[in-house]
Amino acid sequence: MKNYTISVIPGDGIGVEVMREGQRVLDRIAKLDGGFRFEYTSYDWSCEYYAKTGKMMSDDGMQRLADSDAILLGAVGFPGVPDHVSLRDLLLRIRQGFDQYINLRPVKLLDERDCPIKGKTVADVDMVFVRENTEGEYSGFGGRMRADTEDEVVVQSSVFTRRNTERLMRYAFDLARSRAASRRAAGRKTFGKLSSATKSNALNYSMVFWDEVFAKIGSEYPDISSDQYHVDALAMFMVQRPEDFDVIVASNLFGDILTDLGGVLQGGLGFAAGGNINPERRYPSMFEPVHGSAPSLAGKNTANPIAMVWTAKLMLDFLGHVDAGNKLLEAINKVVTGDRTGLTADMGGSGTTSGVGDMLIDALS
Repeated sequence: MKNYTISVIPGDGIGVEVMREGQRVLDRIAKLDGGFRFEYTSYDWSCEYYAKTGKMMSDDGMQRLADSDAILLGAVGFPGVPDHVSLRDLLLRIRQGFDQYINLRPVKLLDERDCPIKGKTVADVDMVFVRENTEGEYSGFGGRMRADTEDEVVVQSSVFTRRNTERLMRYAFDLARSRAASRRAAGRKTFGKLSSATKSNALNYSMVFWDEVFAKIGSEYPDISSDQYHVDALAMFMVQRPEDFDVIVASNLFGDILTDLGGVLQGGLGFAAGGNINPERRYPSMFEPVHGSAPSLAGKNTANPIAMVWTAKLMLDFLGHVDAGNKLLEAINKVVTGDRTGLTADMGGSGTTSGVGDMLIDALS
């Protein structure tokens, strides 16, 4: 039996509640499979931890995480701690420190009742984003001069390296290739296609470079069709004709914005799962739902845990247990498409976080 060491950071707000359900479901699927199990080490790094210590994680935090097979993160952020502190000193520190240069975000509609676009079916909304995750607009490169004066100057620079951009593009093209056969078999309109989000008409250095690398790497994949859109037009087309998209590659900022739009297309951020991937496995990868800590819901047992459980599916896939991951997604699908009375309020039900966890565990049995 394979034992996996999983570092758990529940974080803030509803992160603690959805993490509990994610672990319960993971333990259930592990028991049913019989070939692996999870050993968890939990860390209390959070905004509450920051209020006590002035730090978002312990000084040796990265060393503690380094030996994990994977990291699970619940959510980060709470009133009283500036967002740029909670994000950069924990989440971005892990992403950049562990070279998690791929942010993987599936956008898949499970039930037509959840799609805000009239007339779209589950076959129309099924795409995945490959978002650059360690540099670009979130590199943290810049500064402020003459602060609090009328002559203040603020510079925030984007950083794109050839090495990172090329490996990002190759990952995206490889993903489009790997998805092609199953999408064709499922009767999807679009398969074997990679779309790039750009803004090279305005960003005459970074995005012109991005387009050049996209074209160069694309020439190595003659079996994959490729196209590119200015990011504003891409957002529009995602709403007008989501069925035209399969895999989308985007920079850090563009991907951040577009994937939240994608989350809405699949029913809301209560479905939005994410993986921060180091494909070479030199460092552990980190998996997180992207709905945020939702302080107003904290402690009420009313948050939707499906995004956390879908995130657990991404972790199972990454660890090589694709069949178990598919069973987990099947359980989510069964719960979402059935009687919704027991689901949480965002899905029209009157259920609880733990109650939805029970439903998912029952669906796995």
